[in-house]
Amino acid sequence: MSILKELIEDIKQDVKKAGYEVESLAIEPSNRRDLGEYQLNDAMQLARTYHENPREIATKIAKVLENDERFENINIAGPGFINISLSEKYTTEFLNQMNEDVFSNIDKKEKKKVIIDYGGANVAKALHVGHLRSANIGEAVKRLAKTLGYDAIGDAHLGDYGRPLGFVVLEIKKMYPELPYFDSEYTGDFSELTLPITNEDLEKIYPLASAKAKEDEAYLEEGREVTNKIQNHERGYYDLWKKIVEISKADIKQVYDRLNTEFELWLGESDAEPYFEELQEIFESKGLLVDSQGAKIVEVAEETDKAPMPPLLFVKSNGTLSYETTDLATILERKKDFDPDEIWYVVDSRQGLHFEQIFRATRKAELVRNDVVLEHVGFGTMNGKDGKPFKTRDGGIMSLKGLISLVKEETLKRINPDTVSEEEKDEVAELVAIAALKYADFLPYRETDYVFEVEKFADLEGKTGPYLLYSTIRMKSLLKKAEEINAKKIKVLKGETEKNIALTLLELPTVLDKALDSKSLNDIAEYIFNLTSLYNKFYAENKVLTEENKDLQESWLVLTEVVYKVNNLLLDILGIKVPEKM
Repeated sequence: MSILKELIEDIKQDVKKAGYEVESLAIEPSNRRDLGEYQLNDAMQLARTYHENPREIATKIAKVLENDERFENINIAGPGFINISLSEKYTTEFLNQMNEDVFSNIDKKEKKKVIIDYGGANVAKALHVGHLRSANIGEAVKRLAKTLGYDAIGDAHLGDYGRPLGFVVLEIKKMYPELPYFDSEYTGDFSELTLPITNEDLEKIYPLASAKAKEDEAYLEEGREVTNKIQNHERGYYDLWKKIVEISKADIKQVYDRLNTEFELWLGESDAEPYFEELQEIFESKGLLVDSQGAKIVEVAEETDKAPMPPLLFVKSNGTLSYETTDLATILERKKDFDPDEIWYVVDSRQGLHFEQIFRATRKAELVRNDVVLEHVGFGTMNGKDGKPFKTRDGGIMSLKGLISLVKEETLKRINPDTVSEEEKDEVAELVAIAALKYADFLPYRETDYVFEVEKFADLEGKTGPYLLYSTIRMKSLLKKAEEINAKKIKVLKGETEKNIALTLLELPTVLDKALDSKSLNDIAEYIFNLTSLYNKFYAENKVLTEENKDLQESWLVLTEVVYKVNNLLLDILGIKVPEKM
């Protein structure tokens, strides 16, 4: 139980001693620090229950609170608002407790198993800027869920099954018709063959094949036939498809590694294939499949809908399963393999209709338990200065690698050559660039579109990732310089800034809970900036290493250590690595 929650439970007992029962009680941070640091507003509610004057109730509660050494400056304002402040003794105690174990100030949740579907990479296609937010938000939400006690499992859910892969295989056949994959007489082991195709080749082949399919009906039909051969596991075509997936996946992993995005599962749409037949049987047995012009659909509209809700396409008129059906099969697969309590999809907000259809069809077919939560965690777009989705200088879609390089160019300019050697410079600039990208991504509420300005978010000053890294590194440097002092306990708090840091640290569990509830990281991003800025104000006000009062110096160093630990915890949740220097 967090420190503040424990305090609230104790205050409930104080209220009971005053003669009143309360089921829940809230301590609100006060807007009038001159009156108190926190405010209790429950006297008004108790007045309605007990039919007493709220100020008289507040007076009785305040008298009990006055006997609690954890509180000071207890006073009553208005009709019955109780203002309280925390005593210096209690404040130093909980700070020392946090220094011993920062997780002592976190509220663990009831154990749940959660599958988080994020990433959204498509095999044989370059990751582009549109994949950034899914990777960043999904990874951070997963890390947050784990921190708060969930069994959270991240799945990359690669796009590796549809027609695009059929076109890629077709184009390779056009380019290299002599490959054994297309020779029906070949009896050798395909896994031992070396494919004369790199991932860079694949990234060029896909748009080329896609353009041909749009212009040439015969090519389009041939691509469909190749797709069917792959999905029917036809020898050669299926083996080539597996090789393409292997090459592409290796490159995708490298990019995600740079973003510090770590998936527990690297499954694709194709991994749900063994469940297609069972899925269709379930929908047929429940009478949910409706014939429609040669296709099979599932009606998912409800009487309460305020806008048209189109049916879900289950089987296309050519007999192939739809993209929606692979998602349904994946839910069935996850049910059988993990039996999750919740499944979260961290995908662009514009896919909202798709997921509403999927969730409704899942409920109709009873693919999961009634109490299983299915949630689409949508997000807005990252835009350029023109307010449109971020593009290259020539107006094309920017690859994720290109975006990282662009930001890295800017962060390289800000690396201090006096502290970072030439050999270390590239690695440090990379970490700072990723911090700049991630933190900018987390600042707005996830569903909000935002403008990414490279120079602004790569700056060492202001509300940026590099500012947080620089400040955290400086805390670590201070603690290292003071190692011989061997500071262990906070003994005294001298100034207002120190108290404000302590009160901000108390809010940590509230911020984490709110972030998990909203599946958005903006509250954590704001919190770590505010905490860091408060610490930097404290650092500017005090000469820690030359302070002659040893009790005060030791207290300042331990306070530094607590903030440093919290910063590292939060930066890790956000998936941001801290370099040794910058």
